[in-house]
Amino acid sequence: MRRRVLFAVLAVFALAVSAACAGGPERFPIVVGDRVGFADRDGKVVVNPQFDEVGRFSEGLARVELDDKVGFVDEDGKYVINPQFDEAGDFAEGIAWFELGDRVGFVDKSGKIVINPQFEEAGPFRDGLAAVEMGDLWGFVRKDGKLAINPQFQRAGDFEDGVAPVRVGDKWGFVKKNGEFAIAPQFDEAGRFVDGRARVRFGDAWGYADTGGRLVINPQFDRAGDFADGLAPVRVGDSWGYVDKDGRYAVNPQFQDAGPFVKGLARVRSAKKWGYVDRKGQFVVKPQFASATDFAEGLAAVEGAEDRWGFIDEKGAFVIAPQFDFAEPFANGLARVKLARKWGYVGKDGKLVYTPTK
Repeated sequence: MRRRVLFAVLAVFALAVSAACAGGPERFPIVVGDRVGFADRDGKVVVNPQFDEVGRFSEGLARVELDDKVGFVDEDGKYVINPQFDEAGDFAEGIAWFELGDRVGFVDKSGKIVINPQFEEAGPFRDGLAAVEMGDLWGFVRKDGKLAINPQFQRAGDFEDGVAPVRVGDKWGFVKKNGEFAIAPQFDEAGRFVDGRARVRFGDAWGYADTGGRLVINPQFDRAGDFADGLAPVRVGDSWGYVDKDGRYAVNPQFQDAGPFVKGLARVRSAKKWGYVDRKGQFVVKPQFASATDFAEGLAAVEGAEDRWGFIDEKGAFVIAPQFDFAEPFANGLARVKLARKWGYVGKDGKLVYTPTK
């Protein structure tokens, strides 16, 4: 099996970050013994633990594995597609890729195979196209199964903002949906487009390109992150700062590490401690934590005194006192936490809504 997408039981709780289906009820994975099921945001078990492994809910369905076969269930745990595949991806634009034997095809949400298994590998549909591999070369297929761009690339990524990263030989470029190059292959490495900018590397230096094919920020950084909230973290030498979409420094390099901006705040490390700065680089929460996560839903998980994790608000005040062995960001009103080597979920009021198990 070329592409492992289901999550091991021991790591299944990581799915809580994206467990909710847009427009539908939230579902959070739970483990009892060696079986996996789902609970709702009140901690009520809504899908009894019965699966070997589970994936996240996407477009109302979640991948589940039972006896080495993969199928899909709805939010009530009812099979929509019985376990029959060797592997499968999440649903995207109403279609999911699946693997049978050594070939990959696509299935819709009713379980109908819409593109017969014929590819060696495949990615999800984005902007109406999916990257597929045939005979060691990658191209793109439409939802009707017809090739939109013939296989010709050594590697291909997903379409975003009308372009997709592709590799020709050992150089990366970006292709349009009509198969023409938006940016000719020239980069040693290329990231995805985020907020109209993509990270690109020339030799050891990183810069940024736009969807029009222009190199808008010349390669000059030792490391570079994706744009978020209009700013991107970049490293020069040993110090991190932030640049805007035109390449101007919004925050001069000065930190030991830096994360993305989330609603005006970014976590940064200074003097071996983590704190949070605003878009001008001023500390809103002074460096004091051994570890910290990005803000999510107004709270951030931080490691405080005596290796205990809790949650702070955007002013740095503890809303949930440090008490957990580990904690992850909030998603859909709940955060998964580890207590006495067991995992559970906590609400924003600090109360456990699902008692830690395994």
